[in-house]
Amino acid sequence: ADHLSGAPYIKLKTGAKVVIGENIRLVQQIFRPIFNALDVSGSGAEFDVLVKDGDSFKIGSLTCEVIATPGHTPACVSFRINDAVFVGDTLFMPDYGTARADFPGGDARTLYRSIRKLLALPSETRLFMCHDYLPAKGRTEFAWETTVGEELARNVHVNATVSEDAFVAMRTARDHTLAAPMLLLPSIQINMRAGRLPPADSNGVHYIKVPVSLPQGVAA
Repeated sequence: ADHLSGAPYIKLKTGAKVVIGENIRLVQQIFRPIFNALDVSGSGAEFDVLVKDGDSFKIGSLTCEVIATPGHTPACVSFRINDAVFVGDTLFMPDYGTARADFPGGDARTLYRSIRKLLALPSETRLFMCHDYLPAKGRTEFAWETTVGEELARNVHVNATVSEDAFVAMRTARDHTLAAPMLLLPSIQINMRAGRLPPADSNGVHYIKVPVSLPQGVAA
């Protein structure tokens, strides 16, 4: 929701299909009216493959298992290949915590349950992060890999001792202090179209919209 997809470029260069969680349909249905994006299907038809929890697909000779992990957005999924899981926007490195859950359709309680699903995997399972941020406590370099065992032992938001209610309270309070990401509006409009720009206007130029609501009685 807050980073621009490069899917069309990768598809162009490799011929790969664009795979996304089936709940992208919910995301499209949330944002289609907000941006009056009449070209957006609401059915996920812009993407090549919609997947759900437990599905699997091939990447060359590798089998990739889908783990539905909503919470940051309804469409979020993680991908498991052997002992490696690409966790998307769920967990961050143990010293940084977890993803925010305050975007439209996001939910802190749902995020907690998704994270617990990941942390129920074997402790030696390798977890590959979607993001990392600096500065982080005790380190000055970016990191991208940890394990289930490390997250359970040390994650500052959701280690093994943190209850669901405690996490929801913490995550909700923290999210109230966070500003909207800089690329949120362009990312939503491009990503819900599978990484493509909105249709060009009559002058041949593509535009990113900024929704504006004025108080009643104020002339536009």
